[in-house]
Amino acid sequence: MLQVKIVPVTAFQQNCSILWDDDSKDAILIDAGGEPEKLQAEVEALGLNVKALWLTHGHLDHAGAVGALTKLWNVPVIGPHKEDAFWLDMIQEASARYGFPIPEKVEVTEWLEGGEVLKLGDEEFEVRFAPGHTPGHVMFYNKKYGLLWTGDVLFKGSIGRTDFPRGDHQQLLDSIQRECFSLPDETQFISGHGPISTIGFEKKHNPFVASKAG
Repeated sequence: MLQVKIVPVTAFQQNCSILWDDDSKDAILIDAGGEPEKLQAEVEALGLNVKALWLTHGHLDHAGAVGALTKLWNVPVIGPHKEDAFWLDMIQEASARYGFPIPEKVEVTEWLEGGEVLKLGDEEFEVRFAPGHTPGHVMFYNKKYGLLWTGDVLFKGSIGRTDFPRGDHQQLLDSIQRECFSLPDETQFISGHGPISTIGFEKKHNPFVASKAG
């Protein structure tokens, strides 16, 4: 059975998700955004065997711990789309600008395009390409459990910023319609910051996209 624990990291309170299979204790982390020692301690306390690190996009608050944890666990880095390579290339510079600890460089093992199916044990996760917040943003969807990891595309009551380099507001709105609102209303989503919500709730109540949900 799939288990999920959300661990907020850094001053940005970014939601790093630890996912694991109950039986095997094999695990992956989605968006290990910082505080690698904290994430290491969580993994060890749960007795997990990390198999990979998955990334929705290349911003420092989502990828800041990836380099250090890759070295620690010797695991592959999966995602995001290669259009976010420039963000990962400048992660040290961006961290310095925000006064964050300078992270290890991130080396992506496998870039994603969208449409791939990633696995954790027997669980399958569909990769959904959702640019706009960044040009290479992806999301991860588990149909069996009705769970979607939206990164910084969609939040409870809000949407991702598009004022960063190569952000695109209309592209973000299109991504939400195509990749989020096409899912069942009862689908729960875990975003990069803030509380869990459902697709149906956002269709009705999110002021940025509700009127466009149809």
